[in-house]
Amino acid sequence: MLMLKANASVYLTMLFLLDPSLLSSLDINFVNLIFLYILRSQSVISSTPRGKMERRPWSSPLGPVLLFLLSLQASGYTRPPPGRIIETAHTKSSSHPQQVHISAVAADHMRVSWITDDRHVPSLVEYGKVSGKYDSAATGEHTSYIYFFYTSGKIHHVKIGPLEPDTVYYYRCGGLDQEFSFKTPPAALPIEFAVIGDLGQTEWTASTLAHVAESNYDMLLLPGDLSYADTQQPLWDSFGRFVQPYASRRPWMVTEGNHDIEAFPVFHCHPFVAYDSRWRMPYEESGSASNLYYSFDVAGAVHVVLLGSYADFNTSSSQYKWLVADLAKVDRRITPWLVALLHAPWYNTNLAHQGEGESMRQAMESLLYRARADVVFAGHVHAYERFTRAYDNKANPCGPAYITIGDGGNREGLALQFDKHHKSAPLSLFREASFGHGRLKVVNGTHAHWSWHRNDEDDGSTVGDEVWVESLSASAACGVPSASTKVEL
Repeated sequence: MLMLKANASVYLTMLFLLDPSLLSSLDINFVNLIFLYILRSQSVISSTPRGKMERRPWSSPLGPVLLFLLSLQASGYTRPPPGRIIETAHTKSSSHPQQVHISAVAADHMRVSWITDDRHVPSLVEYGKVSGKYDSAATGEHTSYIYFFYTSGKIHHVKIGPLEPDTVYYYRCGGLDQEFSFKTPPAALPIEFAVIGDLGQTEWTASTLAHVAESNYDMLLLPGDLSYADTQQPLWDSFGRFVQPYASRRPWMVTEGNHDIEAFPVFHCHPFVAYDSRWRMPYEESGSASNLYYSFDVAGAVHVVLLGSYADFNTSSSQYKWLVADLAKVDRRITPWLVALLHAPWYNTNLAHQGEGESMRQAMESLLYRARADVVFAGHVHAYERFTRAYDNKANPCGPAYITIGDGGNREGLALQFDKHHKSAPLSLFREASFGHGRLKVVNGTHAHWSWHRNDEDDGSTVGDEVWVESLSASAACGVPSASTKVEL
């Protein structure tokens, strides 16, 4: 038994065929509802072998036409698919340094980290300001870890310095001949940060890092999700080799993400073993008890706080108490900029990861607000979104500007859908689901320039969003605290 029902849906279909541009001008959810209505009204109803009546929408004569129109409609919202994972092999001897990366320690030191398969290689870094001439040397410490049936190589961490600011140093690791070089951050403003979240090791990651390297910068900030190894430990090794050309030349300051946890109940209960062992940050120097959260000063004017979305953050936690003490030490008359990073965003209108940062926001947002933080960067959501200054889900000129930058190149792809009716939508000034990176250039004590750079499919890079940010230290109305001021945090 067949029944065909015809009505105005035919005319709607003809209208879209005559002018497909109408599709791109409409909200995707609204278009989907229209198509569902057309399909339902035009669908074929037939009896199954058991006598049950069944509606078969794609058997409608308009079914193929609507599939074509859906593809046109989708093309207006299509973003690049995930890139394939690039596994970078180690092709040199077991004693050769690999996965070399550096991180800033205090104002005038660097930590050089690398791995060797040969466990007899010393944790030694020789360095100097002239290529091939190493007039200074330092020894450090080493570690390793076991994860199920995987055993890491020898992980070396060596702190070198004191170093001169804004200076190129040449160095080698473990006494081997290969020479690396890095440039120290400046002692004073201006300073430029590259900001990338949810990096991974894909073709899009390669594109992002290539664009970052096209122009000079002083330090890279990464708000979580580094390798996307997700328990496959050889991918941590591959990631270290993949980023070495960049991470060995500029300090990378990172915090953890959910893909870095790698804990299994009963079998492997300790989280972040690979992350903590490989990417050691200056947490002890900032008075923190954990590598998952720490802070540092740079360029004599910027205090950067990296928080742990996956460490305890309630008011009785070590992280909360540390943050209270850390912020109380910052004198904004001397350090006019306060920047924070964390993984799970506190403000987010994307459909992905909705509400996952809410508990942490409720616990800690007031601390950053009362300290007059200028910018808070987050990752986790695989898209870019910039919010106005806000506090407690309301626009507030004395609150931080919130920026989600989780579009570095991860293997999972982009988070394409934003909720236009989300309660935070009025606070969202720009949002786009594309791979890319950001740059924060702190020009002086009062102004910084932020720009977001989209990865184009032709391997180019385009500035998709930019804005000047004024430090709250320059705002008399916001009453920025000094270290000598008793502030109830």
